[in-house]
Amino acid sequence: MNLTSVAETCFNSHLLDIWAAHSPLAGHAPDQITVDFLLPTGIYIQMDVPREATIQHIKLLLWKQAQTLPLFPALGEMESYMFECVNQAAVHEELEDETRRLCDVRPFLPVLKLVTRNCGRAERLLDSKIGVLIGKGLHELDAINDQEVKDFRSKMFRLSEERMQRVQKMSFSEWLQAFVYQNNHFTFKSEEFSLLVFQDSASLKVSSSCTPTELMEQAVRKWLTTHGPEEEAWRGQYVLRLSHCLEFLFGDHPLIQYKYIRTCMQAKESPHLTLVHNSTVKAMFDKEMSTIGAVVNRKSSNPPLPLPPKRRHPTTCVWDVSRPFKIVLVNASKVNAEETAKVQVRAGLFHGTELLCKPAVSSESSGRSDHMWKENTLEFDISVSDLPRMTRLCFAIYAVMDKVKKQKSTKNPHINKYQTIRKAGKVHYPIAWVNTMVFDYKGQLKTGDINLHCWSSFPDELEEMLNPIGTIQTNPYTENATALYIHFPEYSSHPVVFPPFDKILEKAAEIARASDCGTMGRGGKKFHIELKEIMERDPLSQLCENEKDLIWTLRYDCRENFPQSLPKLLLSVKWSKHEDMAQLQALLQIWPKLSPRDALELLDFNYPDQYVREYAVRCLRDMRKRFEKMKANEIRFCPPASNEELSQYLLQLVQVLRYEPYYDCALTHFLLERAQGNRKIGHFLFWHLRSEIHMPAVSIQFALILESYCRSCIPHIEILKKQVEALSKLKSVNELIKLGTTKNARSKTKEAMLTKEAMMTCLRQSGYSETLSDLHSPLNPHILLVERCRYMDSKMKPLWIVYNNKLMTGDNLGIIFKNGDDLRQDMLTLQILRLMDLLWKEANLDLRIVPYGCLATGDRAGLIEVVSSADTIANIQLTSSNVAAAAAFNKDALLNWLKERNSGDALDRAIEEFTLSCAGYCVATYVLGIGDRHSDNIMVRSTGQLFHIDFGHILGNFKSKFGIKRERVPFILTHDFIHVIQQGKTGYTEKFGSFRQYCEEAYLILRKNGNLFITLFALMLTAGLPELTSVKDIQYLKDSLALGKTDDEALKQFRQKFDEALRESWTTKVNWMAHNVAKDNRS
Repeated sequence: MNLTSVAETCFNSHLLDIWAAHSPLAGHAPDQITVDFLLPTGIYIQMDVPREATIQHIKLLLWKQAQTLPLFPALGEMESYMFECVNQAAVHEELEDETRRLCDVRPFLPVLKLVTRNCGRAERLLDSKIGVLIGKGLHELDAINDQEVKDFRSKMFRLSEERMQRVQKMSFSEWLQAFVYQNNHFTFKSEEFSLLVFQDSASLKVSSSCTPTELMEQAVRKWLTTHGPEEEAWRGQYVLRLSHCLEFLFGDHPLIQYKYIRTCMQAKESPHLTLVHNSTVKAMFDKEMSTIGAVVNRKSSNPPLPLPPKRRHPTTCVWDVSRPFKIVLVNASKVNAEETAKVQVRAGLFHGTELLCKPAVSSESSGRSDHMWKENTLEFDISVSDLPRMTRLCFAIYAVMDKVKKQKSTKNPHINKYQTIRKAGKVHYPIAWVNTMVFDYKGQLKTGDINLHCWSSFPDELEEMLNPIGTIQTNPYTENATALYIHFPEYSSHPVVFPPFDKILEKAAEIARASDCGTMGRGGKKFHIELKEIMERDPLSQLCENEKDLIWTLRYDCRENFPQSLPKLLLSVKWSKHEDMAQLQALLQIWPKLSPRDALELLDFNYPDQYVREYAVRCLRDMRKRFEKMKANEIRFCPPASNEELSQYLLQLVQVLRYEPYYDCALTHFLLERAQGNRKIGHFLFWHLRSEIHMPAVSIQFALILESYCRSCIPHIEILKKQVEALSKLKSVNELIKLGTTKNARSKTKEAMLTKEAMMTCLRQSGYSETLSDLHSPLNPHILLVERCRYMDSKMKPLWIVYNNKLMTGDNLGIIFKNGDDLRQDMLTLQILRLMDLLWKEANLDLRIVPYGCLATGDRAGLIEVVSSADTIANIQLTSSNVAAAAAFNKDALLNWLKERNSGDALDRAIEEFTLSCAGYCVATYVLGIGDRHSDNIMVRSTGQLFHIDFGHILGNFKSKFGIKRERVPFILTHDFIHVIQQGKTGYTEKFGSFRQYCEEAYLILRKNGNLFITLFALMLTAGLPELTSVKDIQYLKDSLALGKTDDEALKQFRQKFDEALRESWTTKVNWMAHNVAKDNRS
């Protein structure tokens, strides 16, 4: 196979077009592309242009050519024009950003049309950059005919502009504190430690209570002993930067309160800091301010004249409408059912997962794909007055067929999976579902006709065949989607609206006066004990009706004695009674604030009420720092939600945006505010949203939030844009490699050489090398990278990129780019491992966990951090043995490997690191039910830290072969691990006893936080992860943590599992042997 055939394959398969990387790889390197230019004067020009030229350069070439042709004077100024093309998505794209290369623009055909600019260039350029950055052109958002979208964009545009104007007025120190300030408070004891300060490498020993200002003073004084000028010259001239990244230590807080210092001390390493002159950082500040100034007018303009007050149209309060709620089914089209089937529609009203009344069912309809119903009015057993503000109307269209013994084939792929047998020998098959809100975003009850394009993919769990947890967005792929036309009737001559909040509180006060509730809701000792038992249950436990009644009756007791039980109280409210709803809202006003960890549960789908969710966000938003003096040398900090803690839960907070029915909500504003105030949070918020922009259920919502973030953080756009471009380049290289390696699998050596040569030729192109250099790492936005690259031999041919850290010579960073694998489950598992590590450290137990970086960046694409100086157990074992089958049984291999890399005290430290990390991962993999634990998925660092990788199977979804589970142990604890823990000694020694104690202590700490783990997994239920699709999946966590049992009972269960892992470890060895043999055969 030669390079020309690689290029031909790319072209013929249409996987890579003329703009992609294949052409230079073909050997003849067509650097010129023939482009057709259409001028507004009617002149047509065809000319060759450099494939990698910028749009600006191409415009200059065109202008030069046009000067020789008729009608050139009619064109006028070149800057009055820009190019327009049809892009790969088959939509018109205006190329306002002329710094982009033609090969990056990738027009569908090489045709460029010159068009006149209609408004201010700066604004159009910003719009163009944002569209490219978020993966959805803003013209697509402009074209959406939805008043809610228009109102939200208008509001966020105004808020973003106001914020950018405030940033423009910031001083240098305010900017530094807002954007590059790294400070995390926590419990600490003052102690001395050594650190390296680089200007001319000075080692200093300072107290952990020393502040950055005091440290700078010491460092500069030491530096001045060997350098000039007067001592006073240094004052205010420097800031301290972390040597390896663009983060700064700033302010008058003790050093130990900075995460980097704390991490180094825990690892017994010296922190590396660099003195940076203010002028260097000031240049960053000036650059950002000029970027903002190019778009936002710095001069304060006169505020617009106030609009005349809107005429208040008369409205009817929903509480005044006592008639039953009803809707009319007009018709349905494109229904994908068997010709012999009858079609029915089922409709239900939900508040969260609570069914407010019995579902309404239509009559049966016959026909091919279009259906109408004789009895087309569906009336519900609930009055309009009792509809909660967040009521969802959920529909299911299903086929009714005679029960048959075996269904050979069907047009609907979900029939067999979701069939529900009904009485009289009938079977109901779901065909499509769709949801909509009963009230619009302004709180007005919907009226009139509405066309709902349905979804055909069903979740594992259905409520009466309905899918209340599903999106309220309709299917954007309207061409083939089932369409349901419904009509909302009018109940009044005026619009029916939900009452404002003050009216709700007035209603509650009226009820309180009538019932004298001052003496209500106080239970005796017997009820208190029963209430305590209910409140201590985990979030998965169901409440029976009697328990709900008890909780509601004793709601004031709950507030006083069990404030963290608010979720259970909310599940006990009868939301179908507006009187109860009003009383709950009044009680919520005096409810104590919850900790951020407890408040997270209130953002689950079960709690849709707008004011409940606003309360939860207030708990997260409260950022006041509260210090409690402990001993003389110890301070404890109790932050409601620091930036670090917010980062810990950001993945879930982005996912629960799916539960928000309206774009303008408290959670969206909170996330944007925190992202605007902290660049690192903004970075990860951007990527969590951007990686799912392709999903139709959230595409518009996430695009609107991304647009808002970009408009309010203009300086961040260029950094993120370069990352997006770099990932696009890496994807092109990866696809090229896949094509090259699949074309000729027989001659592996030759094919590998040719593909590697093709890859390197591609990467040497200026368009690639410039894009992939001087890049802020998406895994850590504060690190600047310069690269070299190879590809790995696994199925998806991931790219292994080794970057040099530009900020610190000799600091190499490895990043794996994967294209074709969904990394979101790995990202979730690593987030939970990071949380476990945090919880253990809070309890003064550091188990040396290695939660390496992992970030999903797009549809089945993402990045993984390479842990340095580490190798797999399989490689360590195979290196020590000539026979693959015998390698897994060599218990000395691992210990010898550590001995080769460590000696004396270093070896003792490495064995201690191994012991601690092995304990941590034994407990973590058991609790999370992590499967597929073969010897290539467990690694060890040369420092001794053991860690696990590749989390494709979690929550007890273990691999099986021929129906037999391949993994029969609760967690991996082999005799070669024990051999290292015991330092090579035989028999269970004191070291092994310590290891077992670490495991038990770690397990009990996780148990105390069991509710938090359940909440975090529950918040991810709609993310579409393959092994987290229903509440049943989360049940595994409840069982592994033995929630509902006493600590003694749970510890007994864990000890049994520990002994089982030890006793059955031989089965792990057999599995590893089979894995090694298979791996050896493949190579």
